[in-house]
Amino acid sequence: MPSLASFLPRISPLLPFSLLALGLAASSAQARPSLSVQPGTAKPGDPILVTVRGLSGAPSGTVAGRPLRFFEAAGTWQAITGLPVEHPIGMAEVKVEGPRPAAGRPVALVGALEVVEPGYPERQLQVAGKYVKPAASVKARIAADRAAFAAAFSQSFVPPLFQRDFAWPRQDRITAPYGDRRSFNGKLQSQHFGVDIDGDTGDPIYAANDGVVVMARDCYSSGNTVILHHGGGLYTTYFHLSRIDVKRGTKVEQGQKLGLVGKTGRVTGPHLHWGVKTDGLWVDGMRLLELDFFDTSEPRVATSEEPPPQPSPAPAAEEAASLSSNP
Repeated sequence: MPSLASFLPRISPLLPFSLLALGLAASSAQARPSLSVQPGTAKPGDPILVTVRGLSGAPSGTVAGRPLRFFEAAGTWQAITGLPVEHPIGMAEVKVEGPRPAAGRPVALVGALEVVEPGYPERQLQVAGKYVKPAASVKARIAADRAAFAAAFSQSFVPPLFQRDFAWPRQDRITAPYGDRRSFNGKLQSQHFGVDIDGDTGDPIYAANDGVVVMARDCYSSGNTVILHHGGGLYTTYFHLSRIDVKRGTKVEQGQKLGLVGKTGRVTGPHLHWGVKTDGLWVDGMRLLELDFFDTSEPRVATSEEPPPQPSPAPAAEEAASLSSNP
């Protein structure tokens, strides 16, 4: 069986950013404020990690106009967001402002993230008719599921609950990547906002990182479902389980068993649908695995610079005349 690393897209070590840096330099005793963005090149649907260094307080900022929510992390400030799957190809502006360590004007850092064509495929699936056109008798259940999902994804914003990067929830073949445009029984229904990982019924499923269980529920479409809240506005989801082994409110650690692979809900066979949601957007979990939250040497893509000194204004004609007439 090929390693799952072979399914991961690679990121070029050269970051194709168009950079603009504005503001004042920090004091000589401290590093100049800087902005770093992962990944270097993104596609619509990717998670984005913004790291800012050299500030004396919390920054504010945006990625492609979407506001960022920053948290303090080991002497830096970080924010996790995503690019909407509908984001156009081209450049996405990254803007951050914050207080410089020494007295002076706030620092402003601006970078442009290159967004490339995602190449999402189309897929035809055959499922039971009741999942394409649900009967009236299950509409109340579907509405209750939606309310439960909304509640699970409405946790208070807190700093990350994890202290390591994310890992695969299970090791097996990827049967469907994020972004598939899916037609069920010949009718276009949705886009696939998760990663499908193959497995046999009863195979174990593990937590991708430390977090808190905010849903452990049997749902109509997603079947037996577990949702973990990881802090920082970040969640991972685990669908179609044959058995759930955790309860809502439980704190879990990376690698802890959450349940077993199954084929509950709207599925064509046993597998794990693994989803990632951040800042209100479903993003590509395979790209989340590539983000390094704890790298102390990640490349800077924008750094504050000391503006050149401005010449003193020339005296007005009347003032100049007065000065020349008085010894």
